[in-house]
This record gives sequence, structure tokens and C-alpha cells, in this order.
Amino acid sequence: MAWPNIFRRGTAFSRFSHHHVVVFLLTFFSYSLLHASRKTFSNVKVSISKQWTPTAFNKSVRLPVEIWSRNHLFPSAEEATLFLGTLDTIFLFSYAVGLFISGIVGDRLNLRWVLSFGMCSSALVVFVFGTVTEWLHFYNKALYCCLWIVNGLLQSTGWPCVVAVMGNWFGKA
Repeated sequence: MAWPNIFRRGTAFSRFSHHHVVVFLLTFFSYSLLHASRKTFSNVKVSISKQWTPTAFNKSVRLPVEIWSRNHLFPSAEEATLFLGTLDTIFLFSYAVGLFISGIVGDRLNLRWVLSFGMCSSALVVFVFGTVTEWLHFYNKALYCCLWIVNGLLQSTGWPCVVAVMGNWFGKA
């Protein structure tokens, strides 16, 4: 299959090979998916808040409060919302610090390895945050804070590495 006319010799795109197109698409979609995994937390905050707070008390069954609300971290929705905002703040702070660190690490190590490690590890942290804690019925504020700090640091590998990869393939100008 032949390239379209805009890729023929003498046009603006003639200096780019099909490898350039593949690299561009891979880096674009990898960063898009990394960014999408970051944004899902905002979409599930309401359901997390409902999960972490008692929504209704069953008056017909006499159960101790510890058994009835063992997975409820907060007594009210306001406290859960405040904690979720704190998690956002923790994430953004660790993401900002991580951007600085990831730029230095990406300059010294193989960009592909740093980016791959950050993306895969970030996916694992999000999986542990949302799924494993629910499977094990392990609800702990400190664990959620630690996971979100680590997630911010791992997510921060995306931008510096993607920009450096694009700069290496397409030139610094």
C-alpha cells in the first residue's frame, strides 16, 4: 500500500517514516490512557463516599455497630468527602514532586523502561486501591493515602518521558 501524496518526497511530511507515525500514535495513546486512569477517581467519588459511610441503619435487626458498619470509614458523607478531597491533594502534591524526579530519572535511564514501569505500576496501584481492598474487605485510611502518594509518583513518569520520546523522534524544535 502506498503512502498518501502528502508523504511523498518534497512535502512537509516526507522526512517522517512510518516509524515516526507509530511512535507518535503509541505515545499519544499511552499518555491518553494514563491520563484517563487518573481522571476515573473523580468519576467514582460519589460511589466511594456512599460505600465508606452508613447510608441507613436497619432498626429491625439488633447487630453491634462494629458488625453492621465494619467497612464504613466515616460516620457522615461530609467527612468522607473531606477525606476524598485530601486524597486529591495528596495525589497532586506527590504528582508535582514526581514530575521533577521523573524528569531526572528519565534523563539518566532508558525512557521506554521508565515510562513502561510508571504506567504498569500505576495501573497496579489503581487496581489495588479499587478492587483488592474491596475483595479483602480491608478499609484503611493510611493505606489509601499511601497508595495515592505512590500513584501520584508513578503517574508523574508519563509527561516527562512522553515529551522526551517525542523530542527524540521529532526533534527538539
